[in-house]
Amino acid sequence: MQPIYEGKSKQVFAGSEPDTYLIHFKDDATAGNGEKHDTLLGKGVLNAAISNLLYDYLTKNDVDTHLLKVLSDTDVLVRQVTVIPIEVIIRNVAAGSFSKKYGVEEGSALKSTVVEFSLKDDALGDPMLAPSHIYALGLASDGDIARLTSQALRINELLSALLAKCGIRLIDFKLEFGRTSDGRLILCDEISPDSCRLWDAETNKKLDKDRFRRDLGGVLEGYADVLERLKAVLL
Repeated sequence: MQPIYEGKSKQVFAGSEPDTYLIHFKDDATAGNGEKHDTLLGKGVLNAAISNLLYDYLTKNDVDTHLLKVLSDTDVLVRQVTVIPIEVIIRNVAAGSFSKKYGVEEGSALKSTVVEFSLKDDALGDPMLAPSHIYALGLASDGDIARLTSQALRINELLSALLAKCGIRLIDFKLEFGRTSDGRLILCDEISPDSCRLWDAETNKKLDKDRFRRDLGGVLEGYADVLERLKAVLL
């Protein structure tokens, strides 16, 4: 397979069909822009399964995504897109960097959903972007920014409702989008405990990457718990 790109948790190869990529989910766990690293056997399988279930759910609810076909436990075939170098972050509850930056206790309710943008660039520390920055830097048009925002909020509604049925609170999460050859903006990358904060609805137990970031232990157990709850509701 012809390698295209390798990130912290995935590898991308040229697909077997025209205008496609193959994405392989790795077992690598990283935090702090890669400063902390470990290999957790089975993590790739868990992330792939969770992300595939969520992408299938979103597709059935009219969200356009890159996912075409699940090839194996760790490999998926996706549409080829030009990734927009912007991370769209949705925050429903104060946590993580938001709590530290604004002095808000983690777990505090927010009066409204927060939509943030950051530049997808590890070397620069993924700095936050205002919409005017995005436009000035030529990363996306005003119309694109509006579409990214509306799509992210729609996805938030869908995922929050689904996860509530699973007994999970969707605290915050990150989305990425790409442009197809015909100019459409579609959802890409993954949605998993690597890219979301997921807390048990009753106990607030963390079921996501914070278990690795904060040395809480039980990383794979948390991910497996999320997967089993999703299967119970979706399958």
